Amino acid sequence: MPKIVLVTGASSGLGQSIAEYLASKDFIVYGTSRNPKQNKKNSVFFKSLDVRSQDSVQKCVEDIISENGHIDILVNNAGVGITGPIEEVIIEQAQAHFDTNFFGPIRVINAILPFMRKQKKGMIINITSIAAHMGLPYRGFYSASKGALARLTESYRMELKPFNIKIMNLAPGDFATNIAQGRYHSPLKENSPYYENYKFSLDLMDQDVDKGEDPIKLAKKVYRLIQKSDPKVNYTSGAFLQCFSVTLKRLLPEKLFEKILLKHYKL
Repeated sequence: MPKIVLVTGASSGLGQSIAEYLASKDFIVYGTSRNPKQNKKNSVFFKSLDVRSQDSVQKCVEDIISENGHIDILVNNAGVGITGPIEEVIIEQAQAHFDTNFFGPIRVINAILPFMRKQKKGMIINITSIAAHMGLPYRGFYSASKGALARLTESYRMELKPFNIKIMNLAPGDFATNIAQGRYHSPLKENSPYYENYKFSLDLMDQDVDKGEDPIKLAKKVYRLIQKSDPKVNYTSGAFLQCFSVTLKRLLPEKLFEKILLKHYKL
């Protein structure tokens, strides 16, 4: 019996690559977007889903269950970016960001758990970020939302272990996607004390995405993780130096690691 996979945020970028690659591997894949343009694309079935709405999440999950009887794998990919000096980001924008990047995945997980518990198995992969492992300048709220999801995953793992439901984090580095187009930017203000440094950081972020890895690399990593019978909690995918930075942060003295980041961002 083919396994049923739900990939949130699958209309573009990393989610699209993950969904289409898994579909090519004989999984039955459901992708989601807030306003899907068609019911099926490149062997991926599409459902409407807004992770900010509990009703939308519940309907999506129940529709898939009613059609197939089960959901075996959830890839929590839907998310948005946000940039800006922490002092200048409007709090309401930060709250909206957390509603998508943190509370959104929780809504989807919690909607699926009763069904996975009933079938006595399941796998959940939360797409976080290398930024989840460190606070980055002018991406503080993004680092915080992804970091919060990563820590919550660690708690979920222990709570779900008795039910044979496996959950893990997969933290991508920079991939060549359209994420920059959908990212909320706190506006550059020429009279801001952060103007020069923030502008440099924005340019650097865009360059990193433009030079990013091929999204198929992440899709293949997801496929390999699905095959694991006893996955660990944290995985990374991306350029070597970006992934290695997670190890460096763990090994180096805090001030030395901070100094490396300051030099990278010319602060």
